[in-house]
Amino acid sequence: MELSGLAALKALAQPRRQRMLQHLTVHGPATSATLARALGLNTGATSYHLRELARYGFVEETGGAGHGRERWWRAVPGDRRFPPRSRQSPEMRLVMDELNHHAYAADLELFEQLQRDAADEPWADAFPYSRGTIRLTLPELREFFEEYIALLNRYKRPEADTPAGARTVLTRFLAFPAQAEAADDPMPGPSPDSVPDDADNRRETEIS
Repeated sequence: MELSGLAALKALAQPRRQRMLQHLTVHGPATSATLARALGLNTGATSYHLRELARYGFVEETGGAGHGRERWWRAVPGDRRFPPRSRQSPEMRLVMDELNHHAYAADLELFEQLQRDAADEPWADAFPYSRGTIRLTLPELREFFEEYIALLNRYKRPEADTPAGARTVLTRFLAFPAQAEAADDPMPGPSPDSVPDDADNRRETEIS
């Protein structure tokens, strides 16, 4: 589903809502009070942000977990896409830039925190990291991305089919074109295969 509505994008770009949505995605359903305690937020404000997220279909109320009048919320799963930058209006680009800025910063902060707090057990080695370069056309890059999404979906399964010992693993994909070479550059840049292993395009993997 493509998120092309400016109002929905603005709702999602709010930093506290991003944190709340991530918490629900990782830890499962929660009440506004639970989220407030976990994230250090005001309960009233948390309830408001949940309603705004629900308004645009990012979260929804879920039954079965609550007691009495408690309202439990869960993140709504789905393959949501943003409009290509070429189809974004100037205002939408500003909103997307803000959304991405907060999302990338939050991802990096969470990665570093979890790595620091990792206990001395097998999951302490569960931080694979890779950097690399490939030369692609724009259609090939789109195909590469769709294959990545297909790979993620291949590993998704219902809770009932998930083996014991499995944990939620956060995955992020980021790819972007290098700066274009000058048209009058007499010496084209080397292909990735010809660059020494210690160059900037080396593949780095932190897997013990």
